[in-house]
Amino acid sequence: MFALLLQSVWDWLLTHDASLSSPFFPVLFSLGTYLLFCLPYVALDLLSPHVELIRRYKIQQRSHVPWEVMWSCLVHSLYTHVMFIFPLTVLHWYWKKVSLPAEAPHPLKVAHDLLACLLLFDFQYFVWHMLHHKVPWLYRTFHKVHHKYTSTFVLSTEYSGVWETLSLGFFAAINPLLLGCHPLTELLFFVLNIGLSVEDHCGYDFPWAIHRLVPFGLFGGATHHDLHHLKFKSNYAPYFTHWDRLFGTLHED
Repeated sequence: MFALLLQSVWDWLLTHDASLSSPFFPVLFSLGTYLLFCLPYVALDLLSPHVELIRRYKIQQRSHVPWEVMWSCLVHSLYTHVMFIFPLTVLHWYWKKVSLPAEAPHPLKVAHDLLACLLLFDFQYFVWHMLHHKVPWLYRTFHKVHHKYTSTFVLSTEYSGVWETLSLGFFAAINPLLLGCHPLTELLFFVLNIGLSVEDHCGYDFPWAIHRLVPFGLFGGATHHDLHHLKFKSNYAPYFTHWDRLFGTLHED
């Protein structure tokens, strides 16, 4: 059943192969996916000062995000996509033409490759992130922008310097290629990675949050990353907790 579903989705996407092969597609897909994931949390942030039920689930309950701050973060993200990410996607399109196979990947292969891409990205981000905290010059020059806000909110997800945005974007883009993933798996990984990153920065701890669904404390989630922004020198991995446990940088309260 899942194989037929994947093939149906892939067949539909192939009818839009001109769009998929366009140099505009990666940046529009990335930005559109990011904004769609952000939208519900933006609504919650706007409502939370007036609705106690929403405020109850905020990780830092005294924090309030003014619309002006949200707008500033949104403009920053749009500027980065237009001025830096788009030119690079055009260069990549010119250098490597998109090849789309007729058959969709097997569901088990998709699940395996998604987990592999996610684990590899988690490791890359952990190393990058820890280095940019441990080396003062790297922090001051490249990573300090992202730590402007000590309380996470959803539009702070992509509030980063150009080097940070491009570095993490490079990891996300290269991993499916390194692992030989199908283009459909690559698209699904981008959606998954963007969604998890948004959830990391959402500033809310709901009963259905991912870190509550994954057992044994294996996944850090929003509370894990909010604590990093608050206390600064812990919880460097974006998603899973094993690297922070191994290096003694995991803080849970």
